[in-house]
Amino acid sequence: MPTESKYPTPPIPDVDLWGFLFERKDRQFPDDKVIYFDPYTKGSYTYAQVKNTAVEFGKGLKALWDWQKGDVLALFTPNCIDTPAVTWGCHWAGGILSPANPGYTVDELAFQLRDAGAKALVTQLPFIQTARAAAAKVGIPEDRVIIMGDQRDATHKAKHFTSIRNTSGSARYRRTKLKPADDLAFLVYSSGTTGHPKGVMLSHRNIVANTMMIKMAEGGNLDWQGGPSGEGDKLLAFLPFFHIYGLTCLIHQSLYSGLQLVVMPKFDLEDFCRIIQEQKVTFGYVVPPVVLLLSKHPVVAKYDLSTLRMMNSGAAPLTRELVDSVYNRLTIPIKQGYGLSETSPTTHTQPWSDWNKTIGSVGTLLPYQTAKYMSAEEKEVVPGEVGELWIKGPNVFKGYLNNPEGTAHALTEDGYFKTGDVGYQDKEGNFYITDRVKELIKYKGFQVPPAELEGILVSHPKINDVAVIGVYHEEHATELPRAYVVPAAGVENHEKEKLEIATWLSERVANHKKLRGGVHFVDEIPKSVSGKILRRALKAKALEEMKAAKAKL
Repeated sequence: MPTESKYPTPPIPDVDLWGFLFERKDRQFPDDKVIYFDPYTKGSYTYAQVKNTAVEFGKGLKALWDWQKGDVLALFTPNCIDTPAVTWGCHWAGGILSPANPGYTVDELAFQLRDAGAKALVTQLPFIQTARAAAAKVGIPEDRVIIMGDQRDATHKAKHFTSIRNTSGSARYRRTKLKPADDLAFLVYSSGTTGHPKGVMLSHRNIVANTMMIKMAEGGNLDWQGGPSGEGDKLLAFLPFFHIYGLTCLIHQSLYSGLQLVVMPKFDLEDFCRIIQEQKVTFGYVVPPVVLLLSKHPVVAKYDLSTLRMMNSGAAPLTRELVDSVYNRLTIPIKQGYGLSETSPTTHTQPWSDWNKTIGSVGTLLPYQTAKYMSAEEKEVVPGEVGELWIKGPNVFKGYLNNPEGTAHALTEDGYFKTGDVGYQDKEGNFYITDRVKELIKYKGFQVPPAELEGILVSHPKINDVAVIGVYHEEHATELPRAYVVPAAGVENHEKEKLEIATWLSERVANHKKLRGGVHFVDEIPKSVSGKILRRALKAKALEEMKAAKAKL
């Protein structure tokens, strides 16, 4: 039988995001509560300032560009405290926001703008050239590429979003009425494993539901008042706002719960530690690569991180070795959560009280969720058996934009989303994710989860970072597990060192999980901005290595 969430399930209000966030009757914190804070410039937005700025921007969109319901506004920018106001101003005007990775090339950005049907683009000044070039490729007029942030365009060619807010004649416009379950709030782009990114269609109801789910999971522990500084809990935001993890867990949760979000434009380890110390940050959403740095990097020892009461890791599997390593070094507990772009994102998290009881688990189902693990033959498996996770709930997306085939493959007729993630649940209802279906290494019929081996290997004192992939070996007619290792400082690139690592692992895993594909030293592991290992880049590297080796024969 499918597993149901054990949380209470209060009714989800039938309102769009604007009504949910700004017209609610149950808000406890005051209008002047500072929600978004920039630790570099000391700029900030209170709850009231976000609301007022968003209304003005939304009115400006309608007055200047005749903004219509369903029009798409693209956002091409690192994290910025202006992002929430721009986002909800777009929603106020009936629009859909489509955030894009600021690391995109012109062609990559142009693909998203074209696929989403974007009518305008917001960026920051350092990214204006790429933004303009991509906009020109898809026919977005130059005057619809605007900037936000602290910098202004000295040439005055690009308008600042504040000038959109101040458009004359905008006062007469009213908020666009939306249907929460039907109308889209966001078009986020999921990287996938092959081909172009897919546009994930998320409705207002999807995000409303997920924000409520996160609140119910974290709400008893995170408070808008109190805390070590008397200012309430503070969350550190370096996770990108263009990714669903940052979009919902950071931007929406902070405003809904009255928590201060300390906003970093990008991750920098020393800044991360310094800001936690200076701002007395109490909670952090992180990803495994950051957990790894906290466990090993010497710069961490320079700072006092003791105000951190908890961290939550997501985006990739987290192992006991990493959790124990950070706790032993810093006495900071780390729980784990799980979610996907298609589920808005969070579907599971470990309760705070269970962080050290079920390490390795992504926790239990959040409210409104139903889930089951399915075999390759699409038959439900019993607790303890491995299968693909399928999830159903009000947070599950509406489908992939312009991709009916992908949508049909991902969603079942009875509403389940096939996550593509492999794992199992125990008898107590704790869920475990071991790997992606497509990333499992097949060695002579045995399944080898790369994340499991990586979790063990990072605890080796001579390893700073690691990724494991399968490389096909013609002679053996099977994939062989291979580790790409970033060695610790002072470790020589010698066969003796590599053999030692392979032997060390073989003593800790089953026979079919040994590193028969070898150990290769590299300068860094390629990763996405959300912390996922880019295994396809490593597989391409392995292919080149094998071609080079053959050429020498």
